[in-house]
Amino acid sequence: MLPSALKILLAVAAAYVAVAALLWTYQDRLAFPAPRRELPSPGALGFPDGERVTLTTADDVTLHGWYLPPRAARGDSGTAESSTTSTTAPGLLWFYGNMETVAALAPVIRRLRLEEIGLLIVDYRGYGESGGSPTESGLYRDAEAAWMYLTARREIDSTRVGVYGRSLGSAVALYLAISRPVRTVVLDSPFSSAREMARLHYWFFPRFLLRHRLDNVARARELSVPLLVFHGTHDRIVPISMGRAVARAGRAREFVEIINAGHNDTYDYDTERYRQHMTAFLRETLQ
Repeated sequence: MLPSALKILLAVAAAYVAVAALLWTYQDRLAFPAPRRELPSPGALGFPDGERVTLTTADDVTLHGWYLPPRAARGDSGTAESSTTSTTAPGLLWFYGNMETVAALAPVIRRLRLEEIGLLIVDYRGYGESGGSPTESGLYRDAEAAWMYLTARREIDSTRVGVYGRSLGSAVALYLAISRPVRTVVLDSPFSSAREMARLHYWFFPRFLLRHRLDNVARARELSVPLLVFHGTHDRIVPISMGRAVARAGRAREFVEIINAGHNDTYDYDTERYRQHMTAFLRETLQ
């Protein structure tokens, strides 16, 4: 009996070590499950004034996304006229969550977009049609490239640019908010840190296996600009307690609980209330 039990224990231990090795090796793929999807022109999905844009990051990765110009920068044709406009408008960078792409978010953007604000939303490296493979440092380079593109648009006032980040995008948004002169921050379903997420979902593996930081609480403490946070009360992926921790660290002006919403349906569950809070906040802080 003892040899048989020992064999079972050894087999279990070997399996555990093998899975731990896979977690270490394929950590980026697990943390950033990047869906591939064709990116149509904005006009094909209901944004006739928009344009498909291509960006190049500092490490030479090609990103693809959409730019939706502010209402004040549109000509008679309804398209952006960045070279001739005499007024400037605020801008917003949108950083989405895992398993999302620009094309998949078209219905959400249509409902939440503020037409007086120029909007740039780009697929991260490895997502959509963008090149490369996602890593934590790579996502931050993507954010920097997006910032450089939007603030270089002649119709955008580079001193009035905000960031929106949902789930994974909350880490990207907060990174940019403390490294660039961002005017305001909106977060949806932010997690506290990669370590806390690992503690919650992968508690049976040692913490030293984790290479990612994605420390939203630490970055939120460095914020000196207005912060608005949304979080679903029934979020089982990122508990609402994490959203509250980020909001406290960033001294959020408002923490909006979306009653009964989970992790992926905050802006679907109560769209009108969501839009009202977001619109009022952005109009006040980007004026």
